[in-house]
Amino acid sequence: MDEHPTRRSVVLGTLAACASVAGAAADDDDPRKEKRPQKGDLLVFSEGAREGQTITLSDMKVGEPPVHAWPKDPMDAIVRDGSRLNEVLLVRLDPNELDETTRPRAAEGIVAYSAICSHAGCPVTAWIKASEGNDDVFKCMCHNSEYDPRRGAQVVFGPAPRRLAALPLVIKDGVLVIAAPFIGKVGGQQG
Repeated sequence: MDEHPTRRSVVLGTLAACASVAGAAADDDDPRKEKRPQKGDLLVFSEGAREGQTITLSDMKVGEPPVHAWPKDPMDAIVRDGSRLNEVLLVRLDPNELDETTRPRAAEGIVAYSAICSHAGCPVTAWIKASEGNDDVFKCMCHNSEYDPRRGAQVVFGPAPRRLAALPLVIKDGVLVIAAPFIGKVGGQQG
């Protein structure tokens, strides 16, 4: 057998490689990936060893740090990770600690909020003791804004002009499901 490829085999191999790359790029460009979280979407881990796996009620323990998640369309399995504005913070709290506006949006104490700071649009990544008080809060490390998830993620410290957008949840068959789109504006202040 000849060890030198024919011109035809080189051309066919190149075309196959290009088609494979184009197919992968088309998946990344799918506009459904950028669509905001929708009612009925599931939530999947956005990072770590379980990235892409569906988040269940048993994954969320009271007192543990928040989980970062993406919404996922259950019908066509599209993970809506095409925009960082879709990333969600989930934390499970004692339902008795939630205020009267937050409790109805929670699912067995699990609350969901946008992971994007309302000040400059930085990611909210920290879970720390509040600057004032003893509760753990979400914190944006860019400009030190802090948000209390027990009170609708209202700003409790820093320059953020408004609370984080909330995402109502329900539990269906042990899985976290989005009950309604974000309540409030997602992202940083404009201008």
